[in-house]
Amino acid sequence: MTSPQPADAADEILGALGRLRGRRGPRPTDGGPGRMRLLMAVAAASAPLSVSDIADVIAVDQPRASRLVQQSVELDLVRREVDPADARRTQIVLTESGIALIEGFREKRRTALNTALAEFDDVERGELVRLLKKLAEAWPHA
Repeated sequence: MTSPQPADAADEILGALGRLRGRRGPRPTDGGPGRMRLLMAVAAASAPLSVSDIADVIAVDQPRASRLVQQSVELDLVRREVDPADARRTQIVLTESGIALIEGFREKRRTALNTALAEFDDVERGELVRLLKKLAEAWPHA
């Protein structure tokens, strides 16, 4: 068996990633992956984010980020707080409901991954980790 050529390998990887994305199951909230990316971005930030910051982090335009924030406020997943450094700005922070949603989502994702990795031995798991990290580091920033 010969090794796949670079274009073939890229197609195979993209196909596999597409199949993984297609197995997500039901969304934890209405609004799809955009809202979850918003919540994950707010959770991962070392300081509260503005709507503009969120737009940059989740790679959407500012009006889309604003709508996602407003919907998340209405669902009690985030709240707006006045920026202590500049009262003209607001910061977006997670509510207890938002934190619980993210923790539940992470646990479901971790469980699914552990199930998928059950047939991998330690060497295969280590190689997968190494290669995924290498791919992530080499991924172009657009």
